[in-house]
Amino acid sequence: MGKASSPPPAKRKATQPISPPPQKRKAESSISKGAVANFFTPASQKPKDRTVWSERLPDAESPGTLLIAKYEPEGTTDASSSKRQKVIAFDLDSTLITTASGKKFADGPGDWKWWHATVPDRLRQLYSDEGYRVIILSNQGGLKLHLDPKDKKPKNGEKIASFKQKCSAVLAKLDIPITLYAATEKDIFRKPRTGMWKEMCKDYGLSESEIDLKNSMFIGDAGGRIAAVVNGSVVKKDFSCSDRDLAHNIGITYKTPEEFFLGEEPREFVREFDLARYPFSDGGISRPPDAASQASTVANEEDVIFVKKNKQDIVLFCGMPGAGKSTFFWRYLEPLGYQRINQDTLKTRQKCFKAAAEHLVAGRSVAIDNTNADPDGRKEWVDLARSRGVPIRCVWFKTPFALCEHNAVVRALNGASLNPEGRASLPSMAFHGFNSRFSRPTTIEGYEDIIEMEFKFRGSKDEYAIWGRYWA
Repeated sequence: MGKASSPPPAKRKATQPISPPPQKRKAESSISKGAVANFFTPASQKPKDRTVWSERLPDAESPGTLLIAKYEPEGTTDASSSKRQKVIAFDLDSTLITTASGKKFADGPGDWKWWHATVPDRLRQLYSDEGYRVIILSNQGGLKLHLDPKDKKPKNGEKIASFKQKCSAVLAKLDIPITLYAATEKDIFRKPRTGMWKEMCKDYGLSESEIDLKNSMFIGDAGGRIAAVVNGSVVKKDFSCSDRDLAHNIGITYKTPEEFFLGEEPREFVREFDLARYPFSDGGISRPPDAASQASTVANEEDVIFVKKNKQDIVLFCGMPGAGKSTFFWRYLEPLGYQRINQDTLKTRQKCFKAAAEHLVAGRSVAIDNTNADPDGRKEWVDLARSRGVPIRCVWFKTPFALCEHNAVVRALNGASLNPEGRASLPSMAFHGFNSRFSRPTTIEGYEDIIEMEFKFRGSKDEYAIWGRYWA
């Protein structure tokens, strides 16, 4: 008997749906054709990157914070023109370039375009036809060249690489001998401080006296301009005045990009802190009188900064960081025998009270050199004075916010003559924190009197040469 054959396959019913074949998807790649071609191009045939990068240190103890890109076109050297005495410096962002995407910060190294179509040709003209040394000075606080090992910022390296790639492209498009300086920290290099300008002078073998200041200029968008209506549109105020202040510090002409490239009329501007309000005066150095001379009649009462009224007392300072409290103590109270109580040196508030009490027991007067912003904190010193049976006086330093920031930066970034205690730079929160807690002192709190101190520069001419620049 033969083997049974297998049944034939069942026929598909006419009504049964038929599955369509899967659609073929086109493979997409983020790699451009140019990048592929460049990958297979021998290294010897690839165009050389004409930009050379380096770093500079703000001081011998710190890592590099100034990023420098020097570009020289192929087949040319800049040696013959190294002594160009006219210098024109530009900010980078919102002056030479802006984002192509329209975003505030670039998405990547290719997200840029010229601020205006005339920018590249105008810079070439300045170098080739008008004999200018062309440089770029830019604050780049978002970059960190050397991170603390404890910091967790894995994308920092990507930011630096992206910035370098973008700048190399910008400089290559200009194709003139040019150097870009980028300040990455709030140190001597950051505008409006003149550190980057001084590095430029060194790089091109120029003493500052050799530069043609009259015909040199700085172009940047940070000009302190107030909000205005221009051509029917509202234009926001500038985010700062650092570019205008840098030009002032150097002693050269300042223009905005709109003025320089487009020929627009200057807009109104304002400085929160204006050096013109604090000129140097030969009579500004007031020497503290001794106790004997204070007892006599003084012909000019303005010369007497502080008069010691009591054999023993507490003098309580009240004022923002950078208001001039410590300088006031050393010049006017220390010669009168006052002992300084300062939390920056003693570290804790408890130690301050302990030290003050010990001086009072020994018959000495004390000055409380702290900010003392709020009534509750000041009350503890009033209570101490009452418990020891001595009067307490208050000196209120009414120094404005922006001026305090200026003083703090001057102190932190200059030598022992202006910073004998080696104070570090302060963050903005130190000043805002004082403002949030501050309440004006009144005699109701228990003071014998309150001396209100308006700020006046009281230093030497050499000290004013440093102080009388824009720093913050």
